[in-house]
Amino acid sequence: MGISNRNKKRLLIFSLIPILSALQLVTDDFTLRLIASIVLVIYVAFIIFLRDSVKSDESFEPELDSIPESETEIPETKSGYYETDEGEEFTIVSPHKDIEVVRTPTISPQQSLNKGTNFFKPPDLKPNFIKIAREELPSDFSHNEQFVFILEKILTVIKEAFLAHTALYFWYNKKTNRLTLERFVSVSKDITQRKFDVEDDILSKIVQKEEPELLTDITPSAEADVIRYYNSPQGIKSFVGVPLYYGKKLLGVLALDSKSNDTFGIETIYSLGRFVRVISIIIGLYEEKHSESQAEQRLGAILGILSKDTKFTTLEDLHEALEFAVTELIKWDAFAFVHYDPLTEKFKTTKIINRTSLKYVGENLEVELPGTLVGKSIISGMPVNIGNTSENDFKRYTKNDDISFDGSFLAVPLVYDDQNYGVLCFESLKNNFYSNNDIKFLKNATKIFAFILYSFTTQSMLRSLLSLDVETRALNYKSFIEQIRADMIKARESKLPSVIVLVKIDEFLEQDTLFESNPFPKVLHSIYDMIKEEMSPTNVLGRLDKRIFGIHFFNDSVKNVFLWAEKLRIKIARKPIAVVSKQTTFTVSIGVAASNKFTEPEDAIKDAELALKKAIEKGGNTVKSIN
Repeated sequence: MGISNRNKKRLLIFSLIPILSALQLVTDDFTLRLIASIVLVIYVAFIIFLRDSVKSDESFEPELDSIPESETEIPETKSGYYETDEGEEFTIVSPHKDIEVVRTPTISPQQSLNKGTNFFKPPDLKPNFIKIAREELPSDFSHNEQFVFILEKILTVIKEAFLAHTALYFWYNKKTNRLTLERFVSVSKDITQRKFDVEDDILSKIVQKEEPELLTDITPSAEADVIRYYNSPQGIKSFVGVPLYYGKKLLGVLALDSKSNDTFGIETIYSLGRFVRVISIIIGLYEEKHSESQAEQRLGAILGILSKDTKFTTLEDLHEALEFAVTELIKWDAFAFVHYDPLTEKFKTTKIINRTSLKYVGENLEVELPGTLVGKSIISGMPVNIGNTSENDFKRYTKNDDISFDGSFLAVPLVYDDQNYGVLCFESLKNNFYSNNDIKFLKNATKIFAFILYSFTTQSMLRSLLSLDVETRALNYKSFIEQIRADMIKARESKLPSVIVLVKIDEFLEQDTLFESNPFPKVLHSIYDMIKEEMSPTNVLGRLDKRIFGIHFFNDSVKNVFLWAEKLRIKIARKPIAVVSKQTTFTVSIGVAASNKFTEPEDAIKDAELALKKAIEKGGNTVKSIN
């Protein structure tokens, strides 16, 4: 093996050491000896320093890409040793003799990605994310409830993003100059749910100046005065609040607080400004959507009243139509319909709907005109709107009202041709709930209700002047009572028996889909004709209710009348009645009671009603009697 160039250089360098050492031995001159010793020491020290610095230098790492492929191949000697360019030999301790170099282009992105995913991945990560990301908006929520639902989610994001203790949103009412806490997300449960007058606290400054406010070091002694939405001090150190605008109008305040100093800064205000913009856009979208859907609902309610199938022959029909209409026209927690009775010339509550558990007035309550809100509306013919009923001891219907509602009250009179026929009364648990636009709309929409009431009242007065039922031409209830009263007096003075009979048409399916039209009018006339065929000239026949006929027998016993009633029941049950293209049988239930033992017709009718009730409880198509 020949000597490499590197080793030759090493021999030449180290040969100077013995030369300098020998120089000290061959000369006697002290100066030469001293110089040779110094040079020798410096030379040896320089060699040692260079050796150590080369061994400890690890900063130089050549890039593999910059080395040509040919240079990465190291020549192998015959003995299994490898030699560098300088002639230095070494061996590679490895079972593989071929050196594989992995270059950058050969590493795939997927391999790089897999090597970087070393975080802990819980097994329920995907289900929990889907639960949050796909949380559905409750379908039964109103537009206001939907907005509050979204607002709460936004507040949750804001609180977590800024590491806040509490995130809150307040509505501002310029008319009352108050702030109302709408929603909050907080670690604390000690937040007061009330309205705040604009005073000198930090929230009030935001409203007064209409600009953001930032506090970075709130002292414990000043916390209660600066921050008023907690029931007790919480140790709040930082606060930031920004106004929310809708158009150019101040609508609310978005606020954050923290228990640490300097939690928020100017950058927080700018970030909250972006959230404010998102909330204002959502408000605009919901207002537009609400206006469109509300207009559709109100139009549907009015068209429903004007439907060709709607009839107003009874007060119950009128109540049903009004209930459907007012449910879609406006929001309320309690509703009362005050109706004018032309016979008694009095206003009474004839329909009450209370959606709350709070105490309210009952039906058939006579309204006192002087000193009440409804009376004021009746006398003036103008709507009465109270924004906050708790501010004064307002009396709605009578001076002895015992109503526990606190909120808004609205009374809208139903006036037609300068005559008041009733009042629509609405209650809400929220203050200032009914706006001027709501009142204006109701005034226009209720004109159709006033006309309907006018028609209904006129028909009621005309019917009261008639002695016959319009549909069957039998005696109406009033005429029937007057007629049998005279017969009962004759029977009692003559000591002759008398009997009253009630015939009720049993319930049956009246759906138009089964009969192609309402079958009741046809059934009513057919049964009336059959009853009339079985009567004698001394009998009195009247229609007492929609399905009930009354027959009075003078000088006849309960036993004989019972047999007559049984014969009538069988005749009706066996005779088919043609309804459009179908023939169907119908049945009746009959109650029989003696009337000569009573002095008043109403008492005799009550006895007959008890017998009729027993027949109905038997399943109908039965005759029952009471002696």
